[in-house]
Amino acid sequence: MIKYKLICKDCNVLFDSWFASSKEYEKLKKKNFLSCHICNSSKVEKTLMAPKVINNSKKNMDRNEIKFKDINKKIKEYQKFIEKNFKYVGENFAYEARSIHYGKKIKNKGIFGTASKNEIAELKEEGINAEIIPWVEDKKN
Repeated sequence: MIKYKLICKDCNVLFDSWFASSKEYEKLKKKNFLSCHICNSSKVEKTLMAPKVINNSKKNMDRNEIKFKDINKKIKEYQKFIEKNFKYVGENFAYEARSIHYGKKIKNKGIFGTASKNEIAELKEEGINAEIIPWVEDKKN
């Protein structure tokens, strides 16, 4: 189905009409089967019309939302693993990492906590393996 905006050349009325196809419109036009519903004139023609644009942004948004949820889910899985298998040291991460690295503390298991990018860079310069990973707070409203 296709919808055309039509104009009557006699009375200048604009109206919409549906056709099975563009070929069907041409066939009806050629046989003079198109007529104005106001003045009954057969001088009816297609007029300028805007194409119907299908908005795929909702579809893309849905895809992006799904990707975001998948990534968020994967991050939360990593977080659960880290919380279960590593010791939380909070803001003392850089200090604790150095203590373990230089042998001042016995390493029972790995650690996690918070550190600035600067602190992580300094740890790496000292040969201490440390990484920044995203941490997602569980906010269920």
